[in-house]
Amino acid sequence: MSIAEPFKITLKNGEEVKVNDHVYCSPSWGVRDGTPYSIARIMEFLPAQGTPTFDKNGNRNEPITRARLAWYYRPSDVSDRTVADCRLLLAAIYSEVCELSQLRSKCYVLHRDRISDLAGWKKRPDRFYFTRLFDPWLRKEFEVIPATTVRNVPEHIREVLISRYEYIVAEREVVPDYTDDLRLCDTCEKWCPPAESLQCDRCKKFFHMECVNPPMLSKPSRGYGWTCAPCSRAHEEEVEGHEVRHLTPVAPKPKTNAPPARGRGRPRKDRVLAEKEENVEIKHFKMWPFRYFGLYTFAEDTLDPDDLIFPRAATRVGPKYQANVPPSPGTADRPTDVEERGGDATIEVLSLVNAMSPAEAEALEKQKQLLTRNDKLKCSVDWLTEVTFRLTDAWLNKRDFSTVSMRSPMRLQKWKKAETRYTDKDWSAEEVAAFEDAIQMHGAELRAVREEVGTRPMPEVVRFYGHWKNSKLGEENKRIRAARENGLDEKASSTTREATPDEEEGSIVMEPPRNVSCGACRTRESEAWWKAPKGLATSVLCDNCGLSWRKYADLNVRPVREEVISKAKPGDKREGTPLNGPQSKRAKTSSSQSTPPPVAPQLRCVACQRNGPVGKVLRCKQCQFRVHSAACGVIPDPATTDSWVCDLCQNEKTLEASLIPDCLLCPRLRRDPKKKLIYPPPDSYLRACKPTEGQAWVHVLCSVFIPEITYSDATRLRLVEGVSAIPQYRWQNNCTLCDREDGAVIQCSECPAEYHVSCAWKHGHKFGFEVQPVKHSRRETATTVDWKGHTGQMVPSVICKGHIGHKRQLFDICDTNDLGESSLQVYCRNYKQAPVAQTHGLLRKARRLDKILHASLGDGSSTASVDGDSMQSSADPHCYRCQTEYSPFFHEVTNTAQGEAKSWLCHKCHAETRKTYPVIIGLGAS
Repeated sequence: MSIAEPFKITLKNGEEVKVNDHVYCSPSWGVRDGTPYSIARIMEFLPAQGTPTFDKNGNRNEPITRARLAWYYRPSDVSDRTVADCRLLLAAIYSEVCELSQLRSKCYVLHRDRISDLAGWKKRPDRFYFTRLFDPWLRKEFEVIPATTVRNVPEHIREVLISRYEYIVAEREVVPDYTDDLRLCDTCEKWCPPAESLQCDRCKKFFHMECVNPPMLSKPSRGYGWTCAPCSRAHEEEVEGHEVRHLTPVAPKPKTNAPPARGRGRPRKDRVLAEKEENVEIKHFKMWPFRYFGLYTFAEDTLDPDDLIFPRAATRVGPKYQANVPPSPGTADRPTDVEERGGDATIEVLSLVNAMSPAEAEALEKQKQLLTRNDKLKCSVDWLTEVTFRLTDAWLNKRDFSTVSMRSPMRLQKWKKAETRYTDKDWSAEEVAAFEDAIQMHGAELRAVREEVGTRPMPEVVRFYGHWKNSKLGEENKRIRAARENGLDEKASSTTREATPDEEEGSIVMEPPRNVSCGACRTRESEAWWKAPKGLATSVLCDNCGLSWRKYADLNVRPVREEVISKAKPGDKREGTPLNGPQSKRAKTSSSQSTPPPVAPQLRCVACQRNGPVGKVLRCKQCQFRVHSAACGVIPDPATTDSWVCDLCQNEKTLEASLIPDCLLCPRLRRDPKKKLIYPPPDSYLRACKPTEGQAWVHVLCSVFIPEITYSDATRLRLVEGVSAIPQYRWQNNCTLCDREDGAVIQCSECPAEYHVSCAWKHGHKFGFEVQPVKHSRRETATTVDWKGHTGQMVPSVICKGHIGHKRQLFDICDTNDLGESSLQVYCRNYKQAPVAQTHGLLRKARRLDKILHASLGDGSSTASVDGDSMQSSADPHCYRCQTEYSPFFHEVTNTAQGEAKSWLCHKCHAETRKTYPVIIGLGAS
């Protein structure tokens, strides 16, 4: 009988892989954030999601787009200890389904006992080995031994273990017991499990604890021995007769699982033997080569093919974990003020339809259909339960069924003091989007999902998860039924695999900068340059170092000179990434696609509405404001990520700036002091504010997109300057969105519409940066930047949301380049930095005020006489209302009392005479 050819899949590099082959697995560079490849074993190949693996005829459904993978861990993934061997792995009983596009190339993983020449095995590329297993839920490591070495078990159990599994997983302390010879009780001659047996300290025989007389309730404490009754009597006779005690027979040395020691000299190079080891057949039972057989396993349970194979912990039953509850008091001891349970006062009848007559039950069903026209409600368990309860209550109280109404969602239960809803409130689109993102990230870990949603309690999240999963299954079944009706053999609607970008496009630096050097070995020559993880001296790796990092998580970094380290940016160091220490430890990054599990926590940025790892997206400890660190001028420090607070919350403690957080560049919003609301709200990007040189506040968004504003420190967006240098027309023109004349406005890049920056953000207009080409004649004077393959002048742009077909290529505020810098950071560093090296801050402010005063004097200080002779310049302008000559700014107005003559108003009078606006309670996010 011929053996069927195994099903194979061809990877992108041309290699063919089949089930139980080992592969490198990794998403694209942008998703994995520089972490090395993960290593996994292929358990099975799967078609597209929603399509059965096999059709009705038993044929495999195509196309194959996914694979179920059994993961391996690197030791540095699960602990902080340094492991020098980069080929050592930890097995795991954990699997996930991944796309075939994430499979990179083939590798080989074997148990240590299967390798005869370990040194030669590790010298060959793509070779790994393991000796232990890590359980991600117990957070504990276990020993992995071949099943054939287990001898201290009954013969029928040993045969089952050897026939099904290749390896056994157990605790280190029980491995010598299981690999010993079969132990039988000297009394009953039955097998002695290690956890239920005793060994005599003199005769070395084994006994069940219940077989000795008297029975032993527990084993002796650590450090104490035990002797059986015959040996105890013999010892007493020896003591009484003053006989010399014979030496205790020495137990034979326990057999070890390690291979025999090799002699000194060079290792044997047997190519044929190595190839046999690579292609050795490993037994698998239900797609797993091992199972747990340790301290907390009943040996007979292994005979059940459906028994769980996962590692287990000690039971939590007993006085150590549970309270001894005294018996309940009798009826005589019951307090008089406590109602007895089970009566009418403590029981609520949900339905008595079975007690109604057929006519009454028919009337009830008819009224139930009349209470709503929504077909979804008629199938809702919550609605059906409540309407049945209300109709039953009307029947008990002898009321007509027509008096029952379902308009109110509130109900009063007997054991609750206040009314509660019988069904949850409808989820908004934002809550559903956050829920689905959290489900994709955390799976069914609903506690983590509730933290991502943030607005719903745990019971509502659990109930919504059930309804959401039900709806998804319903959509999938509906699609499968439609496919069956069309004769498509239950195949998915998508018949082609989605094209994904090649790994080479994301990891290889296509245009390396001049005089580039490897961040690890410092070489300047390489056929190809690869992107490097953050924390190195440069952002690229040579071909050899890039291969070593991606496959083996190993970098041999040359120490960097102190003067080079001092020039490096303080924000480039990330927790766990290699700098100049030993490189056997894998860099720990906060990638959502790192080796699972556990999955790194993700936060949603309120600026770009995208998820990011903790560290890149910061969350204020006080107000829960979440934003990318690059979008608010924060240099992330791994040590203070969990305790980070935003500028406004920090100012409440330090009092370095004003306690009024109103933006100087936006219209003033009068808030009701009785409403204690957080302003600006933490669910909007407008919460990101920076202090000005006058200890006031402006939005980061306003200060970036108004061109006259600069920063004393553009890297941190600190100390905003130039508010007084904003032209007068920006303050005088009305906003087309709020129709207010106070505040500075900007113009749409596509139309003449003008609006406040904050108004444009709340109305959903498009914000971004455009790289415009610069003419050759202006290249020497203009500041140009290189951004994602585009070279030119970076210009901030705001486009109305109605301009759908515009041809401008805008880069989002949080978009990053290969170096991890956002577009906002690059723009501010090149165009918003004040010349702090040339002048002092106070001198820069004085010069700006001089320009304003000279401009106002030049506009209205000179008048012409009646006879044509020019009169001498009049005195400094003064306010026609209060007659003052001192003001930081004079506003030009038309004085109707002087016959439409041009006059001036000081800034105080201008603020008092302008229009007043109604009270606005709070400010919500767009």
